[in-house]
Parts: sequence; structure tokens; C-alpha cells
Amino acid sequence: MAHDTLAPPARRTRTRGIGAVLIIVYGILALAATGRSVYEIIAKFDQAPVAYTLSALAAVVYIVATVALIAPGRFWYRVAWATISFELVGVLTVGTLSIFLPDLFAKASVWSWYGMGYLFIPLVLPVLGMLWLRRNR
Repeated sequence: MAHDTLAPPARRTRTRGIGAVLIIVYGILALAATGRSVYEIIAKFDQAPVAYTLSALAAVVYIVATVALIAPGRFWYRVAWATISFELVGVLTVGTLSIFLPDLFAKASVWSWYGMGYLFIPLVLPVLGMLWLRRNR
């Protein structure tokens, strides 16, 4: 009997290949959005409470998405879908509102103008994440 037949089947994981790149980018956005929102809320919350609260919300979404992409199991897979879907809806909603109701966003949030301040990564990333999750159930 060959030794290879005794080896357990390879376990599929979301943390390899493109998945690792997505996790790294989500982690970077989590750090950037968290740092930005903490500073904005502490130093100048009264200037633009809506925008700064949305930046904090984006930070939480990126943190949860990062954890969900790393953690194994069906539960975390569903959490990843939920957070990434919420992120896409948030980026599209806030992006559209920031264009048509600019007074609401006296200061930019992470998702303002579809994430323009972050090179539109907040707009593209959830689409790529959804495609990747769909492919890697």
C-alpha cells in the first residue's frame, strides 16, 4: 500500500492564493479605516459626525470581513458573505449620496465618492471578494 493513500485529503482553505491577497487587502483597509475613524472621532467629530461615523462603520466591516475570510467553517463563510455584501451596499449608497447630497458629507468618509480616497479599492474589493467566495465555497 502506497504511503500517499494514507494521507488525509487536502483541505481547501480560503487563506491560500488569491484568498490570501484578499485577506491582506482587507486587513490593510481595516487598519487604515480604524486609524482614520479613531482620529476623526477624537479630534474633530463635531465637524462631520455622519462621515466620521460612517468611517468607523467601514472599519468595523473591514475588521469583521478580515476575520471571516481567515476563520474556517460554514458560519464564517456566511459572515464573510454578509459583511462583504453590506460593504458593497454601503459603498454604493454612500458613494451615490456623497455625489448627489454633498452637504451631507462636508468631510469625506472611507466610502465617499465610491472610495476615491482609497483609490476606489472599497468599490472593487467587495466585488472581487464575492466572486472569490462564490468560487470557493
